Amino acid sequence: MTRLFNTPAAFADEALEGFVAAHRRWVRRVPGGVVRATPTAPGQVAVVIGGGSGHYPAFSGLVGRGLAHGAAVGNVFASPSAQQVHQIAKAAHSGGGVLLTFGNYAGDVLHFGQAEERLNTEGIDCRTVVVTDDISSAAPEESAKRRGVAGDLAVFKTAAAAAEAGLPLDEVVRLARLANARTRSFGVAFSGCTLPGAEAPLFTVPEGRMAVGLGIHGEPGLSEAAVPTADEAAELLVSTLLAELPQGVETPRGQRAGVILNGLGSVKYEELFVVYRRVARLLDEAGVEAVDPEVGELVTSFDMAGVSLTLFWLDDELEPLWTAPADAPAYRKGALGPAADVSSEGSEGFAEQPEQITVPEASEESRAAARTALDALAAVVRTIDEHADELGRIDAVAGDGDHGIGMRRGSEAAYEAGRRAQGLGAGAGTLLCHAADAWADRAGGTSGALWGVILRQVGTALGDTDRPDAAAVSRGVTAAADGVMRLGKAEVGDKTMVDGLVPLAGALGEAVTVSEGQPLAAAWDAAATAAEAAAKATAELLPRLGRARPHAEKSLGTPDAGAVSLALIARAVHGVLAAKND
Repeated sequence: MTRLFNTPAAFADEALEGFVAAHRRWVRRVPGGVVRATPTAPGQVAVVIGGGSGHYPAFSGLVGRGLAHGAAVGNVFASPSAQQVHQIAKAAHSGGGVLLTFGNYAGDVLHFGQAEERLNTEGIDCRTVVVTDDISSAAPEESAKRRGVAGDLAVFKTAAAAAEAGLPLDEVVRLARLANARTRSFGVAFSGCTLPGAEAPLFTVPEGRMAVGLGIHGEPGLSEAAVPTADEAAELLVSTLLAELPQGVETPRGQRAGVILNGLGSVKYEELFVVYRRVARLLDEAGVEAVDPEVGELVTSFDMAGVSLTLFWLDDELEPLWTAPADAPAYRKGALGPAADVSSEGSEGFAEQPEQITVPEASEESRAAARTALDALAAVVRTIDEHADELGRIDAVAGDGDHGIGMRRGSEAAYEAGRRAQGLGAGAGTLLCHAADAWADRAGGTSGALWGVILRQVGTALGDTDRPDAAAVSRGVTAAADGVMRLGKAEVGDKTMVDGLVPLAGALGEAVTVSEGQPLAAAWDAAATAAEAAAKATAELLPRLGRARPHAEKSLGTPDAGAVSLALIARAVHGVLAAKND
């Protein structure tokens, strides 16, 4: 378990601060993560990677010459926000365009996608390559739905070496996609991982058993089997990967492959070498020549006891990129020429300065509503804090268990942003829009992006001029539901937040129409009740999206964490409205 921490919510930030202090020869901190400390050649493509904390050396440890130009670093097991990705990409860009590449997780897809759109709008040519190497997370015919695990390294290394060679963005993208198409990974685990401050691991494996087909965020495996010997583990890993060859590889015999035997946190290097001893023999017997194999910790999951095997099937284009030199804090290969002087910019670490904000003029009626909105945000903070552990437990049944942590960070940031805006005389609309941006940026992850949409849509509907009425609030919540479904690509029945948000919006609209002119509190009570019932009903649904999808059966009987947190927030807001109405 993770024993050394201060405040769990600050763990990711403090870990990054210490990492930078220890590796100033390679990296410097900028808002959102790290970039290379050494200058990049003008016109070179910038390869920007990223993801949640808890996976070191991914992602910050892979920034350096011959590897990534920058890494956006999110909260524990949560994607970085679009703002973080944008800032890292801007800091890393040197005129040749930007490639964003990351594992295929819903939050990462949302935030990196938003950052890509923003960069292109600003005139920076930006593309995306999503890593989908984990064969246990979807069938071959649905390979685009697979998640990225230790095969991230093969794709990152290919793209970065191509960029270092001076290839243009189109070629870097093509080669990164080719690397992804020719990379396969599979893993097993013997115990779950425990997040900082948590009292129990995200999942457990019965004594003498192992989870087969796990994910790197603490997602439980797809099945269980008896704990094998080292040789038996190697045989399972190799045989599983050789059973699914990428297009263009008809037989393993005569092929060359980059090999990654990855420890997930608690399996010691000596154990990995014992396993690799058998892996190497099995590959040799199959006629596969291992090229520059990597044995060690490349993508971890805190203290998870597990191991994964990646085969990166090389060809004449990919092999020179896989073997090219690299020099990063956690990954070094070959020899590079002398580095240019380390940039002094940011070498003492980055200390985030309070954002200087201004607010537009607002009517007294809207400023009064802003005070109510701030009270509601305070109530949300208290509610989430009270239920954060339970939300994490629910999320861990078939997901990664980070929902409570993300909601806590997001709600606290939203309240602080709202408090600052209210102190400057903001109206209700502006206050909620500032809170929206802060929630999305601080929380990251899928829920961070979606709560940013919710608060912004409600804020836009309220505005800063008129006294908000129930009809305006209803319009905002309906727009929020539409926005969440559009951005998250979820529908009612997918077992997501949408299953609570759509009934909330519908019941609120119906109540406002029926009781026109009545106080908002009564209509909101009906809406909160509908959201609570809908959240409870998600226990009978099977997830069709997100990290829980591969573990659908495991979640049966447990409600969706996003729908539950939405219902809790709806009830907390009702309490504020009811008190104002008394």
